Amino acid sequence: MSKREQRVRRFPDEFRSAAVQRVKNGEPIADVARDVDVHPQLLRGWVNVADVAACAKVPAAMFSSEVALRRENQQLKQALAEKVLEVDFFKGALQKVEARRRPNGKAGATASTPRSGR
Repeated sequence: MSKREQRVRRFPDEFRSAAVQRVKNGEPIADVARDVDVHPQLLRGWVNVADVAACAKVPAAMFSSEVALRRENQQLKQALAEKVLEVDFFKGALQKVEARRRPNGKAGATASTPRSGR
């Protein structure tokens, strides 16, 4: 048996899946790796393998529709961000225009601009 085969067989499947489950439950990889006494990179590899295996179990049609929905969601988020920027720009421009306007006086007050021809 080669050294690589020995390393792969060193940890039982139950041990690996328990460590991966802890990571998927939100524990940091570094903490889990320290607790189970494995290198964080090895644990990260186990998590990646588990993710690939989980994706392989999902029907292709379901996966492709999920990808399409994620893409559409990202496009909608981008469009929303652009519209928010546009609204902020126009609000600022409107405030500047309103600030430049002179206050509207009472009826009969002198005009804000001189008459032409005088």
